[in-house]
Amino acid sequence: MAQPRKAVVVGVSGCSSSGKTTLSRLLRDIFPNTFVLHEDDFYRAEAELPMKNGLLDWDCAESLSLLSMAKSLEHIHRDGTFPPDLDSKEDQNSVGECPVPESTMDSLKATVKSWAEPGNPGHSLLDSSESPVRLCILDGFLLYSKSMAEVLPQIDIRLFLRVSYAKAKARRDARSGYVTLEGFWEDPPGYVDKIVWPNYVDDHKWMFENEDVEGNLKMDVLKESRIQSQPGEPDVDMTATLEWAVKLLLAQLPRIISGSSHTSI
Repeated sequence: MAQPRKAVVVGVSGCSSSGKTTLSRLLRDIFPNTFVLHEDDFYRAEAELPMKNGLLDWDCAESLSLLSMAKSLEHIHRDGTFPPDLDSKEDQNSVGECPVPESTMDSLKATVKSWAEPGNPGHSLLDSSESPVRLCILDGFLLYSKSMAEVLPQIDIRLFLRVSYAKAKARRDARSGYVTLEGFWEDPPGYVDKIVWPNYVDDHKWMFENEDVEGNLKMDVLKESRIQSQPGEPDVDMTATLEWAVKLLLAQLPRIISGSSHTSI
């Protein structure tokens, strides 16, 4: 007999600097009983990373322990808790000031609170019950690549954030660096153009018409893969992105949780 699910995993993916970590942390602030798991916490040791164009390549599937990630997600679905042996480095990286007005945050929190009240679709789903289901937000730059086939079935709701080359490069160049297992990493000159953007294109062009990652998405392909993205142009501001994500989760969580058993959704 299938075990009742203890968590729903929501994937938030997109190019580096598309707003994934910011959105994930905001959703954690808005929804009760929610925690964030970062794909970056599954990086291999720096000595094991592949090289590309004479540089360490942090932006490919080979740089990650996919087996560890899959096992962690299995643990989360089964137990509803953060893997006890995982020491998060990503939470030590800053994402700057909140880009969403406080009034919007207050409004969204009130909407979620109302959704969870008796008589409404979210009642007793994430709290106020003997065995509430937890919400795990999985933040990662490479969640929907074909190379992630062993991880994808563990992601129940799949959100994809779009960003233009210009915006991604400007945001990445503005960062001071990243906390790693060994200490601290700063992008060497040319890293976005030699590693980040080419890898993003290679791993995501299958989702776009004419393989143009700044163009239109193939909506039939996304539907088949159950990936959801905002319509229109890339570089949607974070306030609109957050409102879109909250609305989507409020609509889909009751259906997924009511399925109760731990199966691919």
